[in-house]
Amino acid sequence: MDDTEDVALNFGEEEDQEIQRRKNIKHPIAVFFHLVFRVCSILAYLFCGWFSSSFILNFIVIILLLSMDFWTVKNITGRLLVGLRWWNHIDEDGKSQWIYESRKGAAKNLVSTAESQIFWLSLIVIEIFWVVFFFGTLFTFNFKWLMIVIVGILLNGANIYGYIRCKLGTRKSISSIAGSFLGAQVFRNMLAKAATTAMTANTAETTTK
Repeated sequence: MDDTEDVALNFGEEEDQEIQRRKNIKHPIAVFFHLVFRVCSILAYLFCGWFSSSFILNFIVIILLLSMDFWTVKNITGRLLVGLRWWNHIDEDGKSQWIYESRKGAAKNLVSTAESQIFWLSLIVIEIFWVVFFFGTLFTFNFKWLMIVIVGILLNGANIYGYIRCKLGTRKSISSIAGSFLGAQVFRNMLAKAATTAMTANTAETTTK
């Protein structure tokens, strides 16, 4: 007797399962922190005056949120959500080297389409917000807030630039402007100047009152 058994062949079912898998959000915590700091920095900028009239306090809160967002996106969510990573290191000759990496081959298919769309869309939309704020402060001559907006544009823009380089490859050398900004020493100097400007503006306001 023939002991064979009829088995139904579901052609295309594997492809459907793969498509569904890539639509799912596999790292909900990473997605949450990818969005929370950048959204909170925007909300803090817009509504901080409702909770405190101190420019120094508002300045510190917004800069902290921007810094946490920059660190989270650069070191965690970029690797988990889109499989990209970039960083800087000093080689044996003392030269600054920028490294851009992306998942290759089969590992590239592990990236969720939904997470990738959230990652890139949030980067672009938040940058648009900060650019709008830049022109708003410029046209209204609200220069004491201008430094915060510039920091927001540069930090978010640095991640956009870095991840686009990861996506496109590393055949082109990084621009000297991005390299200068992203250096830790330059960034610390910029924040120090921003803090000094904020304190001067706050002192001037107190004196006039």
